[in-house]
Amino acid sequence: MVDDLRRAGPVRVRDLAAACHPGPTVAVTAFAVAMAGGADAPARTTVLVGAAILTGQLSVGWSNDWIDAARDAEVGRTDKPVGAGRLSVSAVRTAALVALAACVVFSMSLGWRAGLVHLATVASAWSYNLRLKSTLWSWAPYAFSFGFLPLAIALALPGHPLAAWWAVLGGALLGVGAHGANVVPDLQDDRATGVRGLPHRLGGTATSIGSAGALVAATLLVVLAPPGDPSAGSAVALVVALGLTILGTTVALNGGRSRLPFNAAIAVAAVDVVLLVLSDWVVPR
Repeated sequence: MVDDLRRAGPVRVRDLAAACHPGPTVAVTAFAVAMAGGADAPARTTVLVGAAILTGQLSVGWSNDWIDAARDAEVGRTDKPVGAGRLSVSAVRTAALVALAACVVFSMSLGWRAGLVHLATVASAWSYNLRLKSTLWSWAPYAFSFGFLPLAIALALPGHPLAAWWAVLGGALLGVGAHGANVVPDLQDDRATGVRGLPHRLGGTATSIGSAGALVAATLLVVLAPPGDPSAGSAVALVVALGLTILGTTVALNGGRSRLPFNAAIAVAAVDVVLLVLSDWVVPR
């Protein structure tokens, strides 16, 4: 019996980790920590930013698999632990709510300004899971949550500065691009279960091209909008981002269920975060 429990324990933890959408969760947390650290935030603030973003992303990922459990089971999503029956709905629901409660605590520890803005981005992401993913407004939570994340981080810094307008708009564009790249591989399954967001209405080709345009626009913005002339490093970063976007779009246009387009979008976001860290994206009051 003890041996059975020992074998079952790691499987349960592994399935719970898989249900939180670990790739985006880790990536967004790392981006936020890099932005806070790059803006010379105190160590305590950087740690709290990481904790707030991580718990918020965990709550979003787990709530997605909790809310979509029946849909995932219907289309046989073996990559989804809840839909595949390896993890109970109650377990992932409890995990989502516990993470959300922790997110509230960590977010408000950053100060009421940063805390409220960050909680608004988390609420926006939850609204996607709960309803907006099946509407014409499916892109809006991505734009809002990614767009206002830089503002939340900036407000957590000493003196409560603001984020530059181009950092907010660039984040919003990255969110729109990531939304399209994330949804395209699942269009067929989503249609079968009644999900009709904007990408489903536009179709895979238009969504892939539109997502590529949003990603390129975001990178151009963070390269050209900051004061001063772009550096040689910025030009290199732009070329890298363009290459990643072309690669992801080419794969998406060929159809199939590859996650490479979404991974390429995350890589473009990483390039843009590096550009942000190296620029004056924080605006003193």
